[in-house]
Amino acid sequence: MLSRRAVRSLLDRLRPPPREWKQNPSPAMPTAVNRACLCRFSHSAAHGEGRAVLPGKMGFLHLAGGQRFAPSGALSLKGCLGRQDGGGGSGFRRRVDGEAAGIKAQVLTRQRQLMRDPEVLPLEEAAATAKTLNGNGAFRRGKPLGFPEQAVAAKMVVAVDVDEVLGSFLAALNKFIADRYSWNHTVSEYHVYEFFRIWNCSRERANYLVHEFFTTHYFQNGIQPIPGARDALQNLSSFCSLSIVTSRQDAIKNHTLEWIEKYYPGLFEQIHFGNHFALEGKSRPKSEICRSFGAQVLIDDNPRYAMECANDGMRVLLFDYDNSYPWCKTGVDESHPLVTKVHNWEEVEEKLHSWVVPES
Repeated sequence: MLSRRAVRSLLDRLRPPPREWKQNPSPAMPTAVNRACLCRFSHSAAHGEGRAVLPGKMGFLHLAGGQRFAPSGALSLKGCLGRQDGGGGSGFRRRVDGEAAGIKAQVLTRQRQLMRDPEVLPLEEAAATAKTLNGNGAFRRGKPLGFPEQAVAAKMVVAVDVDEVLGSFLAALNKFIADRYSWNHTVSEYHVYEFFRIWNCSRERANYLVHEFFTTHYFQNGIQPIPGARDALQNLSSFCSLSIVTSRQDAIKNHTLEWIEKYYPGLFEQIHFGNHFALEGKSRPKSEICRSFGAQVLIDDNPRYAMECANDGMRVLLFDYDNSYPWCKTGVDESHPLVTKVHNWEEVEEKLHSWVVPES
């Protein structure tokens, strides 16, 4: 039978430490409390240097590698508190159910707080709020977090035309020929996108007038972007690899690059010129250009190019802005399974997204 003094000693050892001990621990603190504090930081000590301990949180960030470690205390703390050394270095287990349960609850609460810390987002949240993606696949929110590399799905490769898809070329050209030659035409008259047929002149004469147009302010400053294009392309760039494929001539390459950089900065990976209807130089079919870099989709307003690429196995979005392009309504087989008519950039965005994430 235990004496009264032994019972009192045992109860003293089981009683929780006074509050001042928690605030100002000393070497005289009971062994169990010392072990609790050691358990809290033992995981940190086991992983070397190059990390910062988060004050008041049961865990740490490894700043050198950007890794996040879950706190080990949630699993080991109960074992530390429930074990005391006996004589001669041997140990025996003691159940301290009430105290251990309370501490375990605190540890788990701290762990959940760490997982919700705004600087240490789970990968799914980081992906949703990421601004950029650094070289090793880690999402960056103002500073590198260094998450482990993740497999990135291949983007859909999309070719985009320029005139009448990104910019209103024909409206500026009509203004030029009206002011310079008194030839008054509206967009609604162009049942085909072959200017000599609308202007009632030879093909050579039409080509010459277009090249004259290139040297004027009507072309250099008068082509306005198509409404909604920039915002839609910005959204599409998250899951599409975008490149320009235009029939424009080599003679206006430099101005075209400047115009694209002005209205669509940083959105396109490649820019290809077909050099069609040029006064000199060799031209290339759009289907050949698209095939050269593996384009899967073409966005174009010209039915001839649409059918050419569709017959080559590409999906085509035939762009008829606001249903106002007469040339879009002739010379195309709208029943072709790879040709889809769209009327604005919102529809382009919706269609491409549906091809990447099919409806369930």
